[in-house]
Amino acid sequence: MTKTLLKNSSAIFLIAFLLFASSCNKNVVYSKYKTFANNEWAAKDKAVFSVDITDTQTLNNISLMIRHADTYPYSNIFLFVTTIYPDDMVRTDTMEVVLANSKGEWQGSGVGDIFDFKAPIKKNVRFAQEGTYKFVFEQAMRQDPLPMIMDFGFEIEKSK
Repeated sequence: MTKTLLKNSSAIFLIAFLLFASSCNKNVVYSKYKTFANNEWAAKDKAVFSVDITDTQTLNNISLMIRHADTYPYSNIFLFVTTIYPDDMVRTDTMEVVLANSKGEWQGSGVGDIFDFKAPIKKNVRFAQEGTYKFVFEQAMRQDPLPMIMDFGFEIEKSK
């Protein structure tokens, strides 16, 4: 029952968030979520985002969004991040996103037992090439599948 409740809550939050975000922020260039079945992120289940970039002059901020349950068993998440550029150059990095502070308090905003955390990862980025960029995220935790991760999002917005 808890998984069903979390799944239904996740869908409602996602729809409400997308409606709110699309109506309020004209600076958003790209914003999408990947939803994971049964609120589990398997290592083989990659979150892939393809973004068509036409503006190579504007500075942008890049963020990750993670929706998780209060019962997520870790204070962080490690990710493998692969960027494929329009000229087919590939760059892979490992990154850590800290979800809770040293007191164990979740850093995102929460309603009930669901938390949304937006993590800025790069500020004032200028895309050097026009074309399609592909961003691939894999969870890199030792536990597989990773429980209580409902959605993973990627966002690019113009710097203010």
